Amino acid sequence: MLKRFLPLAFGLLAPAASHAWGVDGHRAVGRIAERHLTSKARQAVQRLLGTETLTLVSTYPDEIRFYPEFKETGPWHYVNTASGLNQEQYLTELRGQQQANAYNVLLAKLKEVKDPTKTPAEQAVALKFIVHLVGDAHQPLHAGHAEDKGGNDIKVKFRGKDTNLHSLWDSGLIDYQGLTYTEMSQAYDCKLPRALTQVWEKATVEQWFWESYQASEQIYKEAPTGTDIDYKYFPAHSELMKVRIQQAGIRLAKLLNDTLG
Repeated sequence: MLKRFLPLAFGLLAPAASHAWGVDGHRAVGRIAERHLTSKARQAVQRLLGTETLTLVSTYPDEIRFYPEFKETGPWHYVNTASGLNQEQYLTELRGQQQANAYNVLLAKLKEVKDPTKTPAEQAVALKFIVHLVGDAHQPLHAGHAEDKGGNDIKVKFRGKDTNLHSLWDSGLIDYQGLTYTEMSQAYDCKLPRALTQVWEKATVEQWFWESYQASEQIYKEAPTGTDIDYKYFPAHSELMKVRIQQAGIRLAKLLNDTLG
């Protein structure tokens, strides 16, 4: 099923305890993006971040979210919707949600980062959230079902240990491959065809979330509650994980080139 699904999802182209892609995944996204910045965008990033880099600030929103003063940022990392939606239904719900979520906060931060009324410090924080939320948008279970908290309530076993579907996709699969974020970014960004990255760059933010939602629908079907995830799962899903991280890095660079360049 996965082979039939991937072209559909990418050819066109949660919950309080979640960390989309984990540290290594987010930093790989940031590192890929750094390689594709224009000189003007790179200068703007350096002006806002100083000695920090996109790679290192990519995990900032996860690092602060458990402090009391940042408690409200928890829901900013995902968009949970009902299951079984078609594209029109999904986009209507995505646009219509009033509570803060990964989609509407990302749009707000894109405005803030170039708002001349904001201080440089405020713009820098906006940039850090942009880097992180682009990664979140591409993790399928951060566009999962509201009824199971983005897969957090779906208990599974992986490598003999109890976990849940959301955590498996946040970091379980990345940890399984055993690469550092530097190794991952180098391997994933090696000789990507420009014709392919141009297709990815044309997708809107709304399309990113729709792609993740489509991917999550397939992931849900393959892992009902109680499933013992065996050694076949990683080979069957590693390409999806890889493509989503690649797309996040390429699209983050495009977003920053257009916004700051």
